[in-house]
Amino acid sequence: MTRSFSNQTLRFAPSSNGYLHLGHAYSALLNFEMARASGGRMLLRIEDIDIDRCRPEFEQAIYEDLEWLGLSWELPVRRQSEHFSDYANALDRLRSRGLVYPCFCSRGDIMATVAGRPDSPRDPDGSPLYPGTCKHLPPAERARRLAGGRAAAERIDMDAAMASLGFQLGWRERPVFGSSAEGREIIAEPALWGDAIVARKDIQTSYHIAVVVDDALQGVTDVVRGEDLFMATHLHRLLQALLDLPEPRYRHHRLLRDASGHKLSKSLRAKSLRALRQEGLSPEAARKLLGGELIAAS
Repeated sequence: MTRSFSNQTLRFAPSSNGYLHLGHAYSALLNFEMARASGGRMLLRIEDIDIDRCRPEFEQAIYEDLEWLGLSWELPVRRQSEHFSDYANALDRLRSRGLVYPCFCSRGDIMATVAGRPDSPRDPDGSPLYPGTCKHLPPAERARRLAGGRAAAERIDMDAAMASLGFQLGWRERPVFGSSAEGREIIAEPALWGDAIVARKDIQTSYHIAVVVDDALQGVTDVVRGEDLFMATHLHRLLQALLDLPEPRYRHHRLLRDASGHKLSKSLRAKSLRALRQEGLSPEAARKLLGGELIAAS
């Protein structure tokens, strides 16, 4: 079920829902340097399935910031918002095997169901595991709600998905950028995520579906991304196996953090590259700073 690509291909895949910060630049530079060192391909992908938050001006700023850093990539750039049909096809394959089901619950519904259960299991992000409310709806009731126009997300039936495999999932976690450390074998435990959402109510796909489909279609052989996505790999390996997609080589790098120890992020309003540029930071200084981080990580 697992296939391999022959040529090394890396990608940097930011979301166009805000400006890039130094943490993004570090990840982009790491991918670029690994591609250059191996004589491989470097791709840029714009992850813009969240059409409410992603904006053209943020996408344009991504190009400008990366060019300012001196990075280059193959054209054309893949924009996820132009490929919803690819993700729909993947979901259809899961539906045809009975591995997903519609879920009509809101976040409030889920929180109300698990309220008062301090021992309720949590997923790796700390959210309550879905309690299975809609999983047990009679087929006729599901059909009635859908026919009535009720919006529904789609969740993977984790029990059915795992039962359909018949083999142990895993991946080899490889060291980052010239590190002398050895790789390690990871046993994938997608059940940690429970019946995860694979298609949202509003856009009928999810990050998890889109990323594994994109990596396969683009021939990505090496996924190099932040350690905050390490746990998502458990779910991604399951989706790759169910959809018969190639398994990339995975490397999860450490995150850049601020003085208080928080990871640099858009949500915490980390200072953007755009702002640093306006304050006078030069591309050479930025690359020297980030180059030091690469050395520290190796």
